[in-house]
Amino acid sequence: MNTITITEKHDSFEINAAVHLMGRDVLVVLFGGMLHIGAIGIGQPRPSLKDEGRISSTGSVFTFPGHKEDVIAKSMSEELARRLNRKAVVVAGIHWDKLITEELDVIMGICNKITEKIIAGIEKVK
Repeated sequence: MNTITITEKHDSFEINAAVHLMGRDVLVVLFGGMLHIGAIGIGQPRPSLKDEGRISSTGSVFTFPGHKEDVIAKSMSEELARRLNRKAVVVAGIHWDKLITEELDVIMGICNKITEKIIAGIEKVK
């Protein structure tokens, strides 16, 4: 099993990803702030419904009550599945108290950068 570690920071926010390649499958443990598990996203690649020659993805998410990582876990797992044409699971635990909208946007931006770095890292391993 190959493992890639990615850290991305902006201001006082630091988010880490431990990316495990399990055969063709991808498992991402995404965490920042207080350590915990908040949501799990699952992405499955499939032929696009609009163009069978392209890959799309279908996703599912489980969110533990009171947690808000569902958007990040689902979108990251679907993007990884679509772009890499591999099954992808994202276990996310990201928490800072009393975030405002602008800070949530920063966190989403960090997660998008991490997604791009995961894709680039896995493409190097191929």
